Amino acid sequence: MNNQLLKTSASLNSLLYEQDYYLWLENTVKLLREGNLSELDTANLLAEIEAMSRNEKRALTSNLLVILVHLLKYKYQPEKPSRSWRSSLLEHRRRLRDSLADSPSLKPYFQEVFNLCYKDSRKQAAVETGLFLDTFPPAPPFTFDEVLNPDYLPD
Repeated sequence: MNNQLLKTSASLNSLLYEQDYYLWLENTVKLLREGNLSELDTANLLAEIEAMSRNEKRALTSNLLVILVHLLKYKYQPEKPSRSWRSSLLEHRRRLRDSLADSPSLKPYFQEVFNLCYKDSRKQAAVETGLFLDTFPPAPPFTFDEVLNPDYLPD
């Protein structure tokens, strides 16, 4: 009987996930704090934690891509710099720096996706500038440190 009640409670929490996400979050936090692990909706909790991990990686990749596009525009279209480019660079560098400070274990991922992000940034920079793709070198002309340096702008 007691085991059935625990299953019912976990099932109710699972239903709550579908009906009122915020309340599900609040209830999950409460259950964790109280140590009521058997009442947790573990399937959805695991899915949420896995999604959080993916979102951290996506955010890092997205910020890196924006930075690389702006650096390419600065380097290969220097006659058209805008304040919005500089502002965007500062903002996305701050986000990237904060992500790596909050989660240092993402640094290897940053290094892993750097070249892939650079390939994507070449294509995007070509579209945004109207320049030919081969204007931009196939290998990144910027180092990790330059990408993260809030004061770095290419010559």
